[in-house]
Amino acid sequence: MGIRDRFSSARAGGTSEVEPAERPAAEPVVGEPAAAAAPAAPAAVPAAAGEPAGAPTPPVAPQPADAEEPPKAEKPTKAEKPPKASRERADLTVWRTRVSQLLWTAFVLLALVLAVAALLVAIDANEDNGLVDFVLRAADAVDLGVFSRENGVREFTGDNAETKNALFNWGLGAVVYLLLGRLVERLVRPGR
Repeated sequence: MGIRDRFSSARAGGTSEVEPAERPAAEPVVGEPAAAAAPAAPAAVPAAAGEPAGAPTPPVAPQPADAEEPPKAEKPTKAEKPPKASRERADLTVWRTRVSQLLWTAFVLLALVLAVAALLVAIDANEDNGLVDFVLRAADAVDLGVFSRENGVREFTGDNAETKNALFNWGLGAVVYLLLGRLVERLVRPGR
């Protein structure tokens, strides 16, 4: 087959007998790192003993030329002790935070006693029960006389007056304890 025949068959869609020896490697796009570019064709490596001549060789990951070793961690220098005033201030801050948390917890428990006692009166719990009696006595002690169910802020008369008095006065007392507890906690806690 002549040269003209080869070119004419290549134009007509046929295959030509001449194949290029190598394909050019894809060039990296500007702005992309070299590692992201298409890999180049593997170089011909002579076959090892016992392997067939046309066996594929495993690809070798390219190592970037500009790769540096990771920075070594420096030994920490011996830290100096913080000044005494700074340590005392930190200790005071921790102490005030803990005290404020304890105060808030105490006020929440007082409000909880009043709320549970009001609920027990509302559901007409058996006052002969030891636990119910204990909670009602605790609520009577915690209400300080201001939020008493007999002589409180508001006195109801008529049907279910005892239940209404307990719900209103002890409920109001629980809300006041929560507000007072939040105020005291904010005053004691160190500023952020």
